Amino acid sequence: MGVTILQPYPVENKSGAQTIEFLQKRVLALGAVPAGQYLVDCETYSSNPQLGPPKTVHILHNSEQPASVFSILDTGAKQIPLVTDGLFDLLMTRIAPAYTSKKQTKIESKGQRFEFGDFLIKLGSVTMSQNFKGVMVEVEYRPCLVPSSCWELMREFLQGFLGSNVSNSMPGYFTQRSSINPNHIKANEIYQPIDTINQYLEHFTNYRKQTMAPVGARP
Repeated sequence: MGVTILQPYPVENKSGAQTIEFLQKRVLALGAVPAGQYLVDCETYSSNPQLGPPKTVHILHNSEQPASVFSILDTGAKQIPLVTDGLFDLLMTRIAPAYTSKKQTKIESKGQRFEFGDFLIKLGSVTMSQNFKGVMVEVEYRPCLVPSSCWELMREFLQGFLGSNVSNSMPGYFTQRSSINPNHIKANEIYQPIDTINQYLEHFTNYRKQTMAPVGARP
């Protein structure tokens, strides 16, 4: 895999389905070819308050890595990522008294994949508890492994079919300090699958925090 960037796309005066269709036409006009479906989901578990300071565990799955389960422990002070196999899902059901799932906040992004040369494009409808929340665009540039080396190319490509919705500045996730080497920012490190997961969690969290009524209609 290469470097991946996530970009929310505003839903204005259209339903979610109409927005996705509009973007699909733009992507196909570039010459991209449909390449199946994708799904990224996130379920969140909260610790039993009787067991000490509150902790949250986010469990995510990405159809691009079907054999892996990504979990992120949020202690409030820091986030600790862990990549395991599918047995981790079973483990979470076995420790139900200690961690309880927030079923009403289960969220996912799913839709169609497209291939265009060295780029992989995904157009996803984001839903939480079956309610439409927004549209997410994922673009991966497969030949590159260091975000800072390909950001300008990816920015130009994203702006080519998403327009001014894409900032000229690198997404905030990549400008954060590295947890491995605080002297580096993430943009200068080798990109890993967990970086995609962290970006999804960041955007999923923003969708969950929205207190207004869902924009548009469910696709």
